[in-house]
Parts: sequence; C-alpha cells; structure tokens
Amino acid sequence: MKSSSQTVIKTNIDTIVPIKVPIAKLVIKDLIAGDGAKVEIMDLNKMIGMKDQQISLFKDKDSLKSKQITNLEFIIVKKDEQFSLERQKSESLLKELKGQRRKTFLYKLGTYVGIVATSALLLK
Repeated sequence: MKSSSQTVIKTNIDTIVPIKVPIAKLVIKDLIAGDGAKVEIMDLNKMIGMKDQQISLFKDKDSLKSKQITNLEFIIVKKDEQFSLERQKSESLLKELKGQRRKTFLYKLGTYVGIVATSALLLK
C-alpha cells in the first residue's frame, strides 16, 4: 500500500512523493485536527460575540436602572415639595380660621354689648 502527498515541487512534471501508510495516517489526523480546531475557533468566536452582546445588554439594563433611580428620586423630591406646600397651605388656613373665629367672637361680644346697652338705655 502506497500513499501520495500533495505536490511538493512544481516543475514541468508534477512530482509525486511516496510516503508510508503510518505517516499518511498521521498527516490525515493532523489535517482533520486542524479543521476541527478551525471549527472550534469559529464556535469560540461566536460564543465571545454572544458574551459581548450579553455584556452590552447588562450595561443597558444598568443604565436603565440608573435612569429609573434618578426618576424615582425626582418623584420623591417633588412629593416632598408638594407635602411642604400642603403644610404651608394648612398652616395658612389655620391662621385664617383663628382670625375668623376672633372676628366672630368680637362681633358676638359687640352684639351682646349693644343689646345690653340698648336695653339699659330703654329701661331708663
């Protein structure tokens, strides 16, 4: 059994170099292993690309979380401002109510004093 390899030297006549079967088997194994390595490299490159895409998605997710946190902090600040304004409005209305009660009391007092004074004048 004889095997031949690829063309070694290009001359006017192609030269065939005979090699022994065990060496030919080793050459075939090396060629197959090399093709397998190429396929493995392509698979690893695909996997690296997928991991890069996954990292990009995680970065996007983190940036969206940061934006969400910023928005929630803004909402909290606005709610605090709203609460403060409501407190001021409540205090203002309370002062106004106290003033109105005072006026009502004075009107009632004036009315009673007027009734008593009028009654006193009419009885004389």
